[in-house]
Amino acid sequence: MSDSNSSCMDGSYAEIVVVRHGETEWNADRRIQGHLDVELNEAGKQQAVLVADRLSKEPKISAVYSSDLKRALVTAETIAARCGGLERLARAWKSLALYVGLLSFLLVANQVITDPDLRERNLGDLQGLVFREAAKLSPKAHKAFLSHRTDQDIPGGGESLDQLFQRCTSSLQRIGKKHKGERVVVVSHGGVIRSLYQRACPNGKSGGKVLNTSVNIFHLSDEEWAIKSWGDVSHLHQTGYLKSGFGGDKTSG
Repeated sequence: MSDSNSSCMDGSYAEIVVVRHGETEWNADRRIQGHLDVELNEAGKQQAVLVADRLSKEPKISAVYSSDLKRALVTAETIAARCGGLERLARAWKSLALYVGLLSFLLVANQVITDPDLRERNLGDLQGLVFREAAKLSPKAHKAFLSHRTDQDIPGGGESLDQLFQRCTSSLQRIGKKHKGERVVVVSHGGVIRSLYQRACPNGKSGGKVLNTSVNIFHLSDEEWAIKSWGDVSHLHQTGYLKSGFGGDKTSG
């Protein structure tokens, strides 16, 4: 996806643009998703188009990474299609005009690199429940979810905050080491992004709510992490899609 213009730094760090996925129907219903594979709703698809258009006007990106869950992957594919130089490829294949649509679809799919370590936190028995009903329907899991212990896992195969932190920060570190001197996009989930914020600002206050398709820019240099921009949703201003979703805070899932 890159060309000689994709490098935007001096090579000592990677600039990683971390984007939360677009809204899903379960976000709108305040239903807990976790590892369940829920698709974007119409608002989420429009959010994905808006953030893709915004990123296409910024410095070139060299790669797009994503959680393998559909809500993140479709958001990432939308970004890749807008930012990945498909127009140049289509012109090169203009003699196969009847097949350009299929070709473009396959290229978009191949341009997004999926990583299960970028998935949302596994929330065990809470997954599929409406948040306001969770305490009644699964009290043990709900109590574990609200625990201040970071090593507390969730009944039903759910993860602790420590487990989530370890897998998603390790993933971003790997991406950063691979792409020094480049700008890349990572599409993930609210719980993951909050963990990444904690890694970059271990002694800081909470980053607050992570809105759907918010843009959060990290600079990674070896073991040093810094945040250049946080929670930017300027691409959603003047639309009806700014704060309609659920999650992205301590209820994220």
